[in-house]
Amino acid sequence: MRFLLVNIEEVFREAAARWTLLAYFFLSTLFIIVFAAAINLDIVDGTLAGARLFGQDVEMGGQQVNLDRLVLGFEATFSAFLYMLGTFLAIFATAHLVPRLQDKGTIDLYLSRPVGRVPLLLSRYVAGLVLAATNVIYLVGAIWLLVVWKTGVVHARFLIGAGIIIFVIAALLAFAFLVGTITSSTAVSIMSTYALFFVSAMLMGHDRIEAAMSSIWNARLIHALWYILPKTSDLGRTTVAFVSEGQMGGPEVFGTITLFPFVSTAVFGLACLALASWVFQRKEF
Repeated sequence: MRFLLVNIEEVFREAAARWTLLAYFFLSTLFIIVFAAAINLDIVDGTLAGARLFGQDVEMGGQQVNLDRLVLGFEATFSAFLYMLGTFLAIFATAHLVPRLQDKGTIDLYLSRPVGRVPLLLSRYVAGLVLAATNVIYLVGAIWLLVVWKTGVVHARFLIGAGIIIFVIAALLAFAFLVGTITSSTAVSIMSTYALFFVSAMLMGHDRIEAAMSSIWNARLIHALWYILPKTSDLGRTTVAFVSEGQMGGPEVFGTITLFPFVSTAVFGLACLALASWVFQRKEF
C-alpha cells in the first residue's frame, strides 16, 4: 500500500513537472467557466420562464417549461459531451506513463527498489487511473454544482454517470498500457487507444456490417471483434439514457440496459492488463 501511494504521488509530480497536470485541469476549468457563463435561466415558481444561451434568447413558445425535465435534458446532453471529453483527456494525459517508465534511467531507478515488476506496473496503472478519475470527478462535480446552483434541482444520476466514464477510461487505459509496454512509444499508445475507441464505437452496428460482408468468415470476424472489444458506444448511450432516465437515448435504451457491455469491457481491460504485466515481466532492461 505504501508503494502504491508513493507511485500515485510520483505520477502526479511527474504530470506537474511536464505541465500535463496544468494543461489537463486548465482545459477542464475552461470548459466549466464557459458552461457557467453561457447559460442564464429565468426561473419562476419552479418552472423555466426564459433562458439565454451564449447571449441569445432561447425561444420558449410563450410557455413555461418544466424545470425538472429541462435539467434532465441538460445533464444528459452534457454527460454525453463529458463522456467524450473526459475519455480523450484521460488517454492523452496518461498514455505516456509506461513508455516514460521504460526510459533507461527511469527503469533502472525503479528496478533498484525491492518491488517486483508486476506490482510496479499495476501501481503505475492505478496511479494513472486516479489521475484520470480526479479530473472526471472535478468536471462532473463542478457541472453538477453549477446546475444545482442555477436551478435548485438535484439529480444524483448525473454524478453516478461519472462512474461509467471512469470505468471506460479504466479499460482504455489498460489497452494503452499494453501498447506502451510493447512499443515503448507514447504516440503509438495514444493513436492506438483512440483508434480502438472509434473502431469499438463503429462495431455497435455490427449487425449491419456483418450483413454487408461478402464472406461468412469476414462476418464472423466482425462479430468476434464486437464481442471482444470494449463497448465504448454502448456504454456512452447507457450513460446518457441512465442520466436522463430514458428521456434521451430512447426509453428502449433505458429499458434494455444490461450488464453485458460492462462485463465484456471489464474482461477486455483485465486481459490487457494481464498481457501487459506478462510482457513487462519478460522484457530485458
